[in-house]
Amino acid sequence: MSLLSAFDALSPLSGGLDLLLILLSILTSGFTAALGAGGGVLMIMALAQVMPAAALIPVHGMVQLGSNVGRTAMTWRHVDRATLLAFLPGVALGALAAAWLLIRLPAGVLELCIAAFVLFTLWGPGLSGRILGGGGILVVGAITTLLSSLVGASGPMVAAFIKQRQEGRLAKVATFAACMVAQHLTKAFVFGAAGFVFHEWLGLILAMVGAGFLGTWLGLRLLRRLSDRRFDHLCRLVLTLLSLRLAWLGMARLWSG
Repeated sequence: MSLLSAFDALSPLSGGLDLLLILLSILTSGFTAALGAGGGVLMIMALAQVMPAAALIPVHGMVQLGSNVGRTAMTWRHVDRATLLAFLPGVALGALAAAWLLIRLPAGVLELCIAAFVLFTLWGPGLSGRILGGGGILVVGAITTLLSSLVGASGPMVAAFIKQRQEGRLAKVATFAACMVAQHLTKAFVFGAAGFVFHEWLGLILAMVGAGFLGTWLGLRLLRRLSDRRFDHLCRLVLTLLSLRLAWLGMARLWSG
């Protein structure tokens, strides 16, 4: 049996594509661990090229769940528990809305909304203390969980908000990861209730999650070598580029729709 044929049983994709996605999981998990955000969006961009549309967001969500579980476990002592506890009720509300939502905004509007929020957070006058409080993080949890189930690309919005609340690179990475664990966990229920058959993709999901643990370990080693100032500059650059890409995608979808 060849190496590629051994990967054929992992998913409905070919063994070669499965292997490439497993290697990609190492790269994107390391990217997020080292720079605070970005790996999830890079992953969904790649998955969109080879995966059926119906499987894209649920498979991406489960892979990101595993990746963020690993990152949270490795950085647990740096997690801001107050932020996480305020985020959880919003996640529950957003998941309920995603499960029952009947009317969707026109294609492209969601991406533009996410991009506008992130760019304002990074380059605007800053968010007020009230918005950054417990009520604000609850609202962000609800909105981003809803958006995540619809477009699978809310990570930059959560990361930009967490960046405003936290001091220190490890606290930002750890708290972001813990919040994303809660958010991606809801997708198992939302898409399971919608009838998505996860077991067809379970082998690939588990392999990518395992690869993600390795990527997270490597990324955290790099993170600890960065200064807070260097991390902030790189994180801001990554989030800005991702937001511009989302804005471009949103405008393209509006134009084609």
